[in-house]
Amino acid sequence: MTTLADLAELVRAPAALSVPGDVVAGAAAAGALGPRTPALAGASVLLYWAGMAANDWADRGLDAVERPERPIPSGRVTPAAAVGLAAGLTAAGVGLAAAVGGRRAAALAVPLAATIWGYDLLAKNTAAGPAVMAACRGLDVLLGASGGRVTRALPAAVTVAAHTWTVTALSRREVSGADAALPMRTLAGTALVAASAALPHTRRAAASAADQGGATAQGPADEVGGRASRTRSVGVAAVLPAVLAGWYAARYGAAQAEVIRDPSAGRVRAAVGAGITGLPALQGALTARGGAGLLGLAVAAAAPLGRRLARKVSPT
Repeated sequence: MTTLADLAELVRAPAALSVPGDVVAGAAAAGALGPRTPALAGASVLLYWAGMAANDWADRGLDAVERPERPIPSGRVTPAAAVGLAAGLTAAGVGLAAAVGGRRAAALAVPLAATIWGYDLLAKNTAAGPAVMAACRGLDVLLGASGGRVTRALPAAVTVAAHTWTVTALSRREVSGADAALPMRTLAGTALVAASAALPHTRRAAASAADQGGATAQGPADEVGGRASRTRSVGVAAVLPAVLAGWYAARYGAAQAEVIRDPSAGRVRAAVGAGITGLPALQGALTARGGAGLLGLAVAAAAPLGRRLARKVSPT
């Protein structure tokens, strides 16, 4: 009999902690943070889980040979249940996005769902696989931006997509192991991703920090104090994206460096796990770069939590 634990393993439930930050980062970049953001993040999680279930359904024959402990080949979840769950989660995710965000959100949720299924059924084992998966994450960021100026979120979407390409490229060698050249390439990509996220969006971040610093001084002394407070706030707003991006790079980069030293399958799986569970730190940097520093810290806090949960349910 299938249990909730079996379904959680099927959809890699803890890995979903890496998902809401896409939507939050997109919303922050587009100036669209608001009451709809949590619901759009929920829709994103549903689509992510749908993709995981569809992935295992599509790979059930291969997993029977390479990963027989997975829920479908081990007999704990039937193929019909897995594909049914994937379809239901897809419908729920698209429906929730449309109900909350209207046509603009639906216009991104539908192609996102189609790209997820396209990856699982067609692209995964082709040369286009990493690029298609990267497109999924990029669209996820833009889903969060659907309530604002979507074009402002394009840099954040490209940054998350580039990170996803590195993780997906590594994941294709989880069973066979890799040569040293692959992790060297992905590590170089990680460095570029971190550098991109570390650069503050100075105008927006400074404006937000100035607002948070308070501009209500009434006397000369208060005016001086207020100016000093705003200066400190602007300084923190400029530094925070770099700190969070550095945290992301240190954790994920260290795991990839281990693969360069020992490109065995176990090391590759560990690096993939680090890339998945470390993504919230990158999303937090992007959120802070969009001017939402405290929210960026909250998003980044999902990274250590995800690592703890990954010890119980594998994110890969």
